Amino acid sequence: MVKKHPTIYDIAKKADTSTATVSRVLSNSDYPVRSELREKIKKVAKEVNYIPNMIGRQLKTNNSMTIGVIIPSITNPFYSSIVLGIEDIARSRGYHVFLCNSHRSPQLEEEYLKTLFEKQVKGLIVSSISPDKNLLGALVQKDLNIVAFDQTIEGLNSSQIHFDYRKGGYMATEYLIKKGHRKIALISSPLTRPSRISVYKGYLNALENYNIEIDKSLIQIASREYEEFERSYEFRNGIELTRNLLKCSELPTAVFVCNDMTAFGVMNELNKQGINVPEQISVMGFDNIEFSEMITPPLTTVQQPDYEMGKLACNLLLDQLDGKIVENVDIMLQPRIVNRSSVLDLESSLLKN
Repeated sequence: MVKKHPTIYDIAKKADTSTATVSRVLSNSDYPVRSELREKIKKVAKEVNYIPNMIGRQLKTNNSMTIGVIIPSITNPFYSSIVLGIEDIARSRGYHVFLCNSHRSPQLEEEYLKTLFEKQVKGLIVSSISPDKNLLGALVQKDLNIVAFDQTIEGLNSSQIHFDYRKGGYMATEYLIKKGHRKIALISSPLTRPSRISVYKGYLNALENYNIEIDKSLIQIASREYEEFERSYEFRNGIELTRNLLKCSELPTAVFVCNDMTAFGVMNELNKQGINVPEQISVMGFDNIEFSEMITPPLTTVQQPDYEMGKLACNLLLDQLDGKIVENVDIMLQPRIVNRSSVLDLESSLLKN
């Protein structure tokens, strides 16, 4: 037998009043209700564990207070921190968050886009990894407010928050060069996203600008993504690609890794193979997730303002919903190097010797 949930009719009966009065009190209406009766209704509602039917309320008022969020991977703390920033702002401004994790699957991302639109979310914040942006464009044409973040979407008529990934890739590689490294490997997930392609281009640009020959054997890029079947995909990817790298006839003195989670896998495998970080091989990450300062040695990496990106994206979306912003906004966030202990300064080492 299905248990019946308490309704406003049950509350009205126990409080000895009308359902209209109960509805006004529980929806925080400005309609005048005696303070004694208002408190009585709230007390009864608490006693019966009343939970309002938000879908029914939205259908009546045509005013959803829910926003959708689609991210590629909840297992990567970078995205978890972004979501935390989104939720903190949404909650402070009276909104709920409907979170969807696409598991890096374009097909699942499309399903979520359709579901969120059908659920009549008021707006959407999305990091899209699908190569096909037609559905996103169609939703914008249907007047769904969208803020895209992390992954640049060319031609989408919406606000976007970008990160200068090419500059971040360049800065990381240049940092290693200035520490005396010339044989710098790159380990990356598949180049299927604008962000990864931009980091890769930054890496190549830095080597070219410093007249360092590009050794293709030191560039290890995964052929496909496995996260739908492997929750710790990025960590495992770092291990697998490091094993491939160690087969090279001449090893690098430094490895630049596409993100911190993959860098943890790199460091783990180097340690298993008896290779000390940074004394024998230095490791440079990208993201600066919280765990990067908790490992040994602490990871030198590129700072991405993840939590701030989430707050910024949510404030931007809600300002658009409130009519405070009419035109689309494009924001480019900037990288910075976080210097820790996983990179050896070869210049200083040579001087000491």
